[in-house]
Amino acid sequence: MALLKSISGTRGTIGGAVGENLTAQDLVESTAAYAYWIKQETGKDAPTVVLGRDARVSGELIEQLVSATLRMMGVNVYTLGLSTTPTVEVAVMQEEADGGIILTASHNPKEWNALKFVNHRGEFISARDGSEILRLISSGEVEYAQVDELGTYQKKVGYIQKHIDLIMQLKLVRSELTKEKKYKVVIDCINSTGAISMVPLLEQLGCEVIAINDEVTGRFAHNPEPLPENLSALSAEVLKQKADLGIAVDPDVDRLALICEDGEPFGEEYTLVAVADYILGEEGGGNTVSNLSSTQALAELTKKHGGKYTASAVGEVNVVQMMKEVEAIIGGEGNGGIIYPALHYGRDAMVGIALFLSFLASTDKRASVLRSDYPNYVIIKDKIQLTPQIDIDQLLAALEKKYVNYPKNTIDGLKIFIDENWIHLRKSNTEPIIRIYTESASSVTAQNLANKIKSDVREIIMA
Repeated sequence: MALLKSISGTRGTIGGAVGENLTAQDLVESTAAYAYWIKQETGKDAPTVVLGRDARVSGELIEQLVSATLRMMGVNVYTLGLSTTPTVEVAVMQEEADGGIILTASHNPKEWNALKFVNHRGEFISARDGSEILRLISSGEVEYAQVDELGTYQKKVGYIQKHIDLIMQLKLVRSELTKEKKYKVVIDCINSTGAISMVPLLEQLGCEVIAINDEVTGRFAHNPEPLPENLSALSAEVLKQKADLGIAVDPDVDRLALICEDGEPFGEEYTLVAVADYILGEEGGGNTVSNLSSTQALAELTKKHGGKYTASAVGEVNVVQMMKEVEAIIGGEGNGGIIYPALHYGRDAMVGIALFLSFLASTDKRASVLRSDYPNYVIIKDKIQLTPQIDIDQLLAALEKKYVNYPKNTIDGLKIFIDENWIHLRKSNTEPIIRIYTESASSVTAQNLANKIKSDVREIIMA
């Protein structure tokens, strides 16, 4: 059981002792602090916040609690009910709201839930703003509204369709081509809101849709992180149905993973690479951004199109900030997160699949052939459990000294470049772990690098 309050929001497991899990007290304190921050930021006595959730079992109850707390703080609530993370972000912009709260623990199992805070631009709040909310939570210096100043409550219906309409209007979404192709696709909705968002989008793109795990119960049919090891049933269904493509999303529909027609994973790292290839080709080049833990294939592709690639610190808010700084036309994260500024600055599996299918249709290739166009890098994703005794800063400093003769990047943890390979270590913002990523053209080399750095970490800890 766990509880994490960070600049990324408040996240934890449902049930158990206060201070060790995500309880009603934590939800109220975090929501009240966010509402107080919104009122300070806007100078408004009655700001408006958009609220939406994925299909987690605890979601409806938490929505009621969060909504009531916002109203007790004098904040007007627009609730979308069951929705997706990118749809809430779009709704904040469309409604010109002052912020948003998304109730989702993303790829975490069903016992987890979280509050994700969004600003008035429909983007996740910055580290500075997150730090201020954390300060307000710990200090408790919030003031609730008087009885005549309580917030209002309004249901907003139809926002998923509004989101789809905005996607269909994008110039690079070639629905006329996808409708001609009549792709047969299998989608794993993980028993969450992909069933009410991705399925209608795919149908409007002219696809024959076969949905699995499409009951919106929040009782996930398997580990909800869309990694190859969790998508065996999807791969089998693609082969059984002789489908053109398999699609998987996480519970809040901001990550997109693909299965080729031969049942093999396209590779979550290559979702962004393929979409970027399409965008850069259509736009005649441009700049791109991904985080430090993402494949170097994007940098190579961007250079090929005559653009400039920039790496950001891990985290959607950091990618977005860097995209704005370098005026990137496409970006995201290697976990299947597509950020397309022409729609909005947020990871969005819905716009991702619309762009991918448009690319597939325009090339007239099968998914496996398209995948073979890109370099075949292998990323190993590993982790080390943290204990209170481990000083992460001292650990990384020791590793930096050990690898003194190799180029490094220290904007987010420690990234070490070894010939054509790299190793990246950083402390997770959402779990008590050190994340370890390695990449190489050789799976053996990538795994050896991961094993070596874990051995180095254990040696330093034990010293």
